[in-house]
Amino acid sequence: MLLAVAAISVLVAQQSRLLAEREIAALEAQLIEAKKAELRNYVTLARAAFYSVYAAATPSDHKAQTRVTQILAAMTYGTDGYFYVYDYEGTNLVAPLQTELITRNWQGLTDSEGTLVVDRLIEQARKGGGYHTYLWKKPSTGKEALMISYTGGLQDWRWAVGTGVFLDDVLASVAAARAQTEARIRTTFLWIAVITLGAVMLVFLSGLALNIRERRLADNKLKALTQRIFDTQEEERGRVARELHDSISQLLVGIRYALELAKRRLSTGDPNAVESVEKGIVGLNGAIQEVRRISRDLRPGLLDDLGLGPAIQALTESFAARTGIAVEFETVVFRNRLDQEAKIALYRIAQEALTNIERHAGASRVTVNLRGHRRGALMRIEDDGIGLSEVAGAPESPGMGLRNMAERIEQLDGTLRVMSSRSGTLIEAEIPLSHMLPPENAQKASA
Repeated sequence: MLLAVAAISVLVAQQSRLLAEREIAALEAQLIEAKKAELRNYVTLARAAFYSVYAAATPSDHKAQTRVTQILAAMTYGTDGYFYVYDYEGTNLVAPLQTELITRNWQGLTDSEGTLVVDRLIEQARKGGGYHTYLWKKPSTGKEALMISYTGGLQDWRWAVGTGVFLDDVLASVAAARAQTEARIRTTFLWIAVITLGAVMLVFLSGLALNIRERRLADNKLKALTQRIFDTQEEERGRVARELHDSISQLLVGIRYALELAKRRLSTGDPNAVESVEKGIVGLNGAIQEVRRISRDLRPGLLDDLGLGPAIQALTESFAARTGIAVEFETVVFRNRLDQEAKIALYRIAQEALTNIERHAGASRVTVNLRGHRRGALMRIEDDGIGLSEVAGAPESPGMGLRNMAERIEQLDGTLRVMSSRSGTLIEAEIPLSHMLPPENAQKASA
């Protein structure tokens, strides 16, 4: 925003200066035109004053020439205004306010900037009249100032007659207009700065308020997530404890009774002691299988050894054998192309989905489809049960399970879609392509 405001400010200032320069140039041109018109009027009045003498005289009438120089010398105006006369050879004949110029030849005279003065005046007089701008010493101050003059010619006498005015007032007006323009631009910049500062403060305060609000929301979410993690841990610990108590513990108790019975029979020489030992061995094998099942539920070895496809296939087969629900599993060979986080997430989602189906759906058929595509990996789990809405009031609602699925997918920047109706439920979990390993990394992972 600051860069945009700075760019706008520079653009506004530039456009304002361009517009002001055009206006100032137009004002300067108008003032100079007014000065030119004023000069022509002065020269016209002067010619009217001496024209009767000039018209009646001959080219060599010195008395008439003297009379005309007297008339022009007397015609001064203001503090610096007078008429000058040069002959065509460059000699000054009239300069009432600068008498040091009279009777001296000024051909080749230039101002401080190198502009020819007298030669140009004579040149314009020969052509019948014209304007010339140059630097000239002001009689009142003795300092150079910009001057514009109009010079006409008396061709019979070969005289250049003219007058000039200094442009101090024009330059002062132009300078004042330029100063006003700069003041307006500074004021505009000041207003832009004030507005920008206000906007920045508003954005800063709004951002601060939003940050505080988001931080509070994030803290609340973090607390809720932490509590949910604790709840999940306690739930998992309770499940493992129930598994150990309901299965392993009972099996071990049975093995203990069988071994104690075998001990008593051996002490009495009962030949049935071998049968009791065999029952203990059978019970021990069952305990070993149960430990393997619990271990597989906690962390399936197939997931690390063979990859996601075989692990989910084993999960579906175990589910079908345990529940009697028909399961159709379809997959495309992944060659362990998914990274570890994606494999674990999809496996846990499949595990959670099958658990929900077993507990709540009342389904008779389940389809699990796992495949890769151009955007990543997709797993679809569909059942023909009663749908989620019908089990909302169940003792163990599947809401927590679905939330756990969604959080696992969100951590991987994936998407989870759940579509449910009375004819069944469809769960789609999609993992982005960023979690697909290159072939060489996949080979290392499989190794």
